[in-house]
Amino acid sequence: MAARIGLGAVWLAFVVYTFGFAPPDSPQTGELLQKLISGNWQAVDGWVVALFNWMGVYPAVFAAVLATDGERQRVPAWPFVTASFLVGAFAILPYMVLRDPQPTFSGVRSRWIGVWEHPATGVVLLAIALFFGAYGISNGDLQTFIALWQTNRFVHVMSLDFGLLTLLLPWLVGDDLSRRTMDGDYWVAVTGLLPLVGGLIYLCRRSPLPEVPLVSK
Repeated sequence: MAARIGLGAVWLAFVVYTFGFAPPDSPQTGELLQKLISGNWQAVDGWVVALFNWMGVYPAVFAAVLATDGERQRVPAWPFVTASFLVGAFAILPYMVLRDPQPTFSGVRSRWIGVWEHPATGVVLLAIALFFGAYGISNGDLQTFIALWQTNRFVHVMSLDFGLLTLLLPWLVGDDLSRRTMDGDYWVAVTGLLPLVGGLIYLCRRSPLPEVPLVSK
């Protein structure tokens, strides 16, 4: 119960900070979003481009972990995961408040689960993340990004969202490790200390789920 209250308090604090204390919304935010979505990145700082695309990869990492976590929960994980592609931790935190620990998996391996379980999924996502990291290094200016972080609510909150997802992932990885009978301490540390990349390496290296024996009736 204490964990639920704490996570709920974090979610509420994030909402209040976003709309009450973060830098004001910029009139240029709509134009910036349009450029980011359309791929018209020439006039956009490279680090903003990288962060925006990383925020599309991070929910996929959570989807891969929560695909089996959502089994036998009081609420399914998929609506929250789907919403996280738009609003990040704003959607993941409510699920974490509502979920119960899930250290075992005894459900059916659907095609949906199979996609997220496939090692190639982690490899592709890691390649995308590294590509945009290289893009940020080549085309970004740290001082420009910091100035945007200080003055633009969209960039500011997106950065905090990225950091919050990094803090939340190890919490869920602990149960995922248990479902796979893997040693937990090392991978929990990796996913927490290496933002995004740690989670992607984990997806590439995690053990498959143990086979669930079929019970004949």
